[in-house]
Amino acid sequence: MKQLFDQAIFTENNAYLPFALTDVFTEHASVTSQEMIHFWQCDQTFILGMKDTRVTHLQRGLTQVLQHNYQPVVRNSGGLGVIADKGVLNVSLIFPREETTTTDSAYEQMMAVTQQAFPELTIDAYEIVDSYCPGTFDLSVNGKKIAGIAQRRVKNGVAVMMYLSVNGNQHQRGEVVRHFYQQSLEEKFGTDGYPAVDPACMTTIENVLGQPMSIQQTKERFIQTLGIQPTATDPLQWVKEALHTELLQKKLTSMQQRNLQIKELNDGYSV
Repeated sequence: MKQLFDQAIFTENNAYLPFALTDVFTEHASVTSQEMIHFWQCDQTFILGMKDTRVTHLQRGLTQVLQHNYQPVVRNSGGLGVIADKGVLNVSLIFPREETTTTDSAYEQMMAVTQQAFPELTIDAYEIVDSYCPGTFDLSVNGKKIAGIAQRRVKNGVAVMMYLSVNGNQHQRGEVVRHFYQQSLEEKFGTDGYPAVDPACMTTIENVLGQPMSIQQTKERFIQTLGIQPTATDPLQWVKEALHTELLQKKLTSMQQRNLQIKELNDGYSV
């Protein structure tokens, strides 16, 4: 039986926590074969990939992000920048890696679960080139991206992480990321593996359904699809009981070090 973790919205004060927890969960799964699902959200956060920190003019790009009232955080998995806010649900499927678990099969598992959760939609998986964080397993409806999927492997555990744009102003989210790349790359915008973000190629679950869809309703659909108990375990309490407090602190320290450059630039901006 999969174990469910569901958390309140992460703010700037604990923005590193979901990424650190993902690694703890994944290491635990690699040893115990426990499968997990983790729902989480961030408040007004621009999640960068490591490649995003290597743009030509990072300070200029981050200034744009901050002016849009988003806080930047560098994650510990692959991919490029994505937006997280109250209308975006992050879903992580965590499981032990078997011999048959290829990178593609892990992605396909997340796609299958999402399709089953929304049977009234026809969801396709292919790269939406001008979306933010484009990838082979972008999930789209009628050619417009609704979700992006990343993957992280720790020891013999796998974490497949999806952001799902449920509701809210997706066009504005796209504009924030577009402005980041325009400012940080200038004349190199849309080159060197960075997308020429077009907000018009992305949308939300609510828009494609043509009806209101809340984050809670979305969670319930995934819970029903996976056939798991809706009672969620508190992650931090679980960390204590599983004797992973030291491991979590180690992962948090790693995230802090990964974000040192960003923090220094942020501090400079606020002064």
